[in-house]
Amino acid sequence: MHAPKALESRHALDEWSGAGNPAYRDPLVGSVPFRARRRAAWRTALWSVLQYLVTLLCLVTVVFLLPRVMPGDPLSALQDPESGLFFADEQARQEVLAYYGLDRPLPVQYIDYVTGVVQGDLGWSISRNQPVSTLIAQHLPWTLLLMGLALGLASVFSFVAGVAAAWWRGGLRDRVLVSSLTGLQSVPEYALAAAFLLLFGVLFPIFPLYGARTMFVEYGSWLDATGDVLAHLVLPLAALTLSLLGAKFLLVRNSVLSALGTEYMMLARAKGLPERLLKYRHAGRNALLPFLTVLGIQAAFAVGGSIFVEAVFAYPGMGTLVLDAVEARDYPVLEAVFLTLAATVLTINLLIELLYARLDPRVGAE
Repeated sequence: MHAPKALESRHALDEWSGAGNPAYRDPLVGSVPFRARRRAAWRTALWSVLQYLVTLLCLVTVVFLLPRVMPGDPLSALQDPESGLFFADEQARQEVLAYYGLDRPLPVQYIDYVTGVVQGDLGWSISRNQPVSTLIAQHLPWTLLLMGLALGLASVFSFVAGVAAAWWRGGLRDRVLVSSLTGLQSVPEYALAAAFLLLFGVLFPIFPLYGARTMFVEYGSWLDATGDVLAHLVLPLAALTLSLLGAKFLLVRNSVLSALGTEYMMLARAKGLPERLLKYRHAGRNALLPFLTVLGIQAAFAVGGSIFVEAVFAYPGMGTLVLDAVEARDYPVLEAVFLTLAATVLTINLLIELLYARLDPRVGAE
């Protein structure tokens, strides 16, 4: 289908595009009836949820086995003479193993573990002597805050910058954006975090360098407490956000470039639409679906990156909890942390998959 040389009116444009024809059907869904599309969408959603549950069960199994193939045992740290929890009595060691069920056969431990997870019982910390669920509740909100804001800011900036760079293709601004964001993509999160630590800790001491808030700040006003939390969040958030920009930026830029010469963009220009609508509503929409796909993949990278960033800034999230649990060989904590983070990534991908089916009618119509 080629556009007429002269489209004299909006009515002519609608006739050429097919939008003015009563028998016109969206080419995305063809002639599939609405009820059939709705049933197909429900089947797709149920299948996605089923895949989610099966994958979650596989992850539970991997998380259960992973600490048990590591060298040593959960009480190795407690046998270290330099540890404050050191004990040399072999009988006491066996009693502790029996108390935590670690002397039972592996299949019995697995069944007990899965049953506890279903019931919400994540076990008891060996090194800290408190429920693991309490530790998760203390550390998870900080990681979700850091990771959620980083993914959100990186998504917004990379989408806007990708569309703009494609619009400025070949120009100086395009080359600057491509070179700078591509370079940032190759820098590890911990290197960015260390650079910020040096820059704003030694040269320009502007922001707090460690922790999530100042001690006793919660006893002041809520405004002071919020400002203190945000000030502690700036450096880890900047490091994690910058590390997530490059891949999504390049994807959006390339998707928009492929859309600039299409017929629907020619039609939009012929209608005299403002440049802002041309860029983000028409050209940018072409990059939305692959952008969502990459966003789901980057959720896993954000989890891994947050662990390194939290370690550099001593941020009290799940990353700090993981490092302490690895050092202490604390099986219950390791299992709960990995399971929680994996379930978070899986849930994000499930929501993106359901949203993908909602945005692209072909997913439910096929």
